[in-house]
Order: sequence, then C-alpha cells, then structure tokens
Amino acid sequence: MPTTIKQSNSNLSEENEEAIVTLIEGDGIGPEIIQQTIRILNEAKSGLQFEKVDAGSSVYLSGILSGIAENAWDTIRKYPTILKGPITTPRGKGYKSLNVTIRKTLGLYANVRPAKTYDPFIATNHPNTDIVIIRENEEDTYAGIEHRQTREVTQCLKLITVPGTEKIVRYAFEFARSNGRKKITCMVKDNIMKITDGLFANIFQTIAKEYPEIEAESMIIDIGAALLANRPQKFDVILAPNLYGDILSDIAAEVTGSVGMCGSANIGDFVSMFEAVHGSAPDIAGKNIANPTAVIKATVMMLTHLGKTEKAKLIRNAVLKTIEDGYRTADVFQNQKNTTLVGTKEYTDAIIDRLGKNPEVLSASELVKPKSFTLSLPTQNEKKELVGVDIFLDIPNDRDPNVLGKNIEVITENFLHLKMITNRGVKVYPKGQKETFLTDHFRCRFISPNGGKIQHKDITAVLTLLESKGYDYIKTENLYEFDGVPGYSLGQGE
Repeated sequence: MPTTIKQSNSNLSEENEEAIVTLIEGDGIGPEIIQQTIRILNEAKSGLQFEKVDAGSSVYLSGILSGIAENAWDTIRKYPTILKGPITTPRGKGYKSLNVTIRKTLGLYANVRPAKTYDPFIATNHPNTDIVIIRENEEDTYAGIEHRQTREVTQCLKLITVPGTEKIVRYAFEFARSNGRKKITCMVKDNIMKITDGLFANIFQTIAKEYPEIEAESMIIDIGAALLANRPQKFDVILAPNLYGDILSDIAAEVTGSVGMCGSANIGDFVSMFEAVHGSAPDIAGKNIANPTAVIKATVMMLTHLGKTEKAKLIRNAVLKTIEDGYRTADVFQNQKNTTLVGTKEYTDAIIDRLGKNPEVLSASELVKPKSFTLSLPTQNEKKELVGVDIFLDIPNDRDPNVLGKNIEVITENFLHLKMITNRGVKVYPKGQKETFLTDHFRCRFISPNGGKIQHKDITAVLTLLESKGYDYIKTENLYEFDGVPGYSLGQGE
C-alpha cells in the first residue's frame, strides 16, 4: 500500500493563535542565544509559549547516556515542534549524540539547511549565492553501527534503504517545487559504493522523471564538494545522503559567510526540530559575543512551519535590516566602514528595534512548507536466492594468504568452494600480489562448487569446520542474488 507522508503539524496554528513549542536550551552558548531569540519572539508577539525539557550536558552527567530525560519524550509528543540550542556531547565511551538520537528516534528524516550570502554587507568571495542543502537524516553511516572486529580492524556499516531514500528524494523535489527552485543536484559516490550510493542515485533518477519542470543532475561527491567550495553559484538545491550532507552544509555555510549565520530544520512525519547549524562553543559561553543569527533563522523556519508566515517575515526582515545597518557580532566583524561590533544582547536589541522595518537591499527566499506526498515506488518482489557467503577471519599471525587459502580449501573442499580471499577489499588469493599490505582481517568468499544456490546448513557446516581447525570467524555476510543480479560487491575477476 502507498504511504502518505505528511509534514508534522499537530500543533499547527493560525497566524495569531497561541502555539506551544518544546524548548531545549542546550549547552555552552545555547542558553544565551536561545533566550535572546525568545526576546525577539516575544517582542514580535509571535504567539509562542515554551515547554522546557531537560537535555544536554547536565543530563549526560547525571548518568543518562542518551542525554535526554525520559519524561522529555512525553512532552515532545504533546508539543511536537522543538526549538533546540546546540548540545555538548561529553567525550568518552558510551555517550550518544543527542542530535542523532532525537533525529532517529523521532523519524526526523529531512534536514533542511539554507545558505545565502549577505553581500555586499558581509564579506564573501561568492556573492549571489543562494543554496539549500537537503540531507537525509536517519541512515547512512550515521546509523551508528560500528564494531571492532580484530586487534587491527574496525568497521562502520553504511545503511541505505529504499523507503528511506524515497522519502528524502520526494521531499527534495516537493521542496523545490513549493519554493520555486529550478534544479536539484544529487551528490553521491556511486562509482565506488555501487550498491549503497548506487541505490540512492537510482531512486533519485527514477523520481526525477515525475518532476519534469525541475532540472535533475547527479554528481560525484568529491568534485561536487570542490565545486561547492569554489563555484557555489552553480547550485540551487543539493540533495545528499547523511554524511555527505553534513559536510556539504558546513561548506555551504562557510562560503556564504559563517556557520554562525545558518539555521536548519529537521522534518519528520510527526515531529520537527529547529536549530542552529553550529555547535555549543563552550569557550565563548557567557561572554556576550556569540552570534544568535543561526538560531533566529531556525526560528523563522519554525514559524513558517507553524503557519505563522507573517511573523516569520517580520523577524526575518528585521534581521536583514540589522545586517544592512552594520551591526556585527565578532564572528563576522571585519572592521568594514559603517559597521559596529556588538555583543549578543546588543545585536538582539538592534533586531528588536527594527521589527516592522524592511531591508532596502537584502532579500531572503521564502521557505514554503512542502505539501504532503505519497511514497509510491513498487514493493520489491524480486526472487531472492542465497548463492554464497563471505566469512571474515581474524588471522593475527602467519598471514601468508597462499598458505591460508590452500589450508582452507583442504578443510572445506567437500562443502563449499573457496572463490577468493581479500584483505581490506583487495584480492590476495588466488593470484594476489606480494606488495599488498595485509592486516589481520581476511574475507573468504565461498560459493557452491557447481554454481547456483546454497543452503544455510552449508554455511553452518563450513563455520563448524573452520572452528574445529582453530580459525576465529568474526562475521559472516550472506551473498544473495535478486532476480539473478548479485546483491553484493564483486571481487576481481568475478
């Protein structure tokens, strides 16, 4: 059955109605920039009330490794729009990123990060840049599934799913359509990660056909990031999986002025969260020098999300007028003519003084909330067949792959065929190269002696034999074909 994705709006309000927002003040500079933002909201008569919840450093240090109090979840469900300050995650094992926890737990699948220059008022090498980064927010390497497998080797799993990718791709196109954007650039590394990034790229190209009015292009992430840093004006909307999107959004923020000027939205089906892009900056906390612009801009996005578009415009225009009039916090102050260095509070005072005034030069793109959409890619009904297995061995000593390969062939010859052995993805048996650097982590690929399907009991038998000979198997990955197409990366010569 198709699934309809609705933008979270259970506390959606009319322009002048009251709305209650869950508030996480954060750590470091978080409380001061949040409180200054609330001053602006109150002076603008935004009609927002706040229900504060405990999260961040103090909760971590109380022994809650997730960084958020248990009763906070009930508050968030009751008031599903969150305004959040930056959080400090304590260093050390066991502590989980609160940002990742909230995004994944509450299904905040779309991270929207606009980046726009304020030229000629704030210096930039790239004038007339207006980009929106749309980042998948739940999957990829940020799934946080990591293992130390041997004394020398660790791994991080990269997970890309069909429904997760379809949601973010459709959101990107609906966002572009709603906001009058003309082009989406999808950045991946599908020339290397052909299955994971390849899936993301293929779904992007499939869905792009449903939006003929929007130009769709794909780009390899490395050259894409380089072009973003050097020629950002060529981009409009950039779509990327989680890790790439995180990096790209910081690049976009820097080339357009400062990370301190960029806010972001985290959008889910039921809950949405609005926050600054930057971190908690504990070294400048309490010194009245932090730039509150990022969290103010995030709040403008939040007001639009809540249906308070006129209040969003009121605050946005006051910020732009303040920038035009030369008020600068330390992070963007360059001692230019007709500029004044001010602190956090004084900068906020200047914005409040300009509520109701419009900028004369600067303009900001409207960020209209996309309409609901339906997931409609067909259910995957391919025929799935087990055709082999990769068994990973910890070989701390005697790492000669030729000796290892011949020994394993003797052990398993009556069950499965050893097709190859790799080390860090490079084939080392048969016919490996002597120059290849070896770790203690060997992958042994087994297939049926006669080709075709195998059974799980074949894998169990091989594992039992290897264990009986003293081999430490640390992981297995079953090899499947889907409608005859390998669902695994092929080795050399396959």
